Amino acid sequence: MRLIPAVVPRLDVLNVPREAERQLGLATDPRQRAILTNFRRHAMLEVSGRWPEILDPDLTVPHPVYRIVEGDNTAVFDGHDAVAGFYRTMTDAGLNVLVPLTERIAVADWGLAIESLLGQIVPGALMKPAMGEDVDDLDAHYLVTHKVANIWPYDEAVKLLGEHVYIDRASREVHRMDPADVVTPQQAADLLAPLLDPPIDVGVTPA
Repeated sequence: MRLIPAVVPRLDVLNVPREAERQLGLATDPRQRAILTNFRRHAMLEVSGRWPEILDPDLTVPHPVYRIVEGDNTAVFDGHDAVAGFYRTMTDAGLNVLVPLTERIAVADWGLAIESLLGQIVPGALMKPAMGEDVDDLDAHYLVTHKVANIWPYDEAVKLLGEHVYIDRASREVHRMDPADVVTPQQAADLLAPLLDPPIDVGVTPA
């Protein structure tokens, strides 16, 4: 762990959909636009704590499979209940404020490739159990950043098949946050709600 107290990145929750929206401004293929729209909504639902909506059949197949790789560890969540448990555990712990500081997306007919520098707000009391990191102040909040690559495949009906997540453990940095900069899960949900409801209509039918 590298604790860097002097330079703390600023987390902007409204950055969650921005790269997908930029790509939607460029993409013309109907299937690829539908994939980007699916991803945009999924990402905001996750940060908003509205994870049951991610598993709605309009967004995700009935039996998704998630593989999350960090260092030598691979966690596999196989099926609806396992993926629901993954989201429930993260959200109940208040660890769902996970926002890209930078992000690049490549879209194709098969799905998405995503490279991000992600920032996650973690209460000090959860730094050891959730992150394996010892910190001096259990009452503070910390911004944990790391580079992450994602592969998201989609089926023929533009439903998410699962996530393949690769976390660059060596890139992790831990920043103690100023209390004024902490964004709570409820604040994140409130900021994203106007962008989620109602869902945007890209005017396409999946190929």
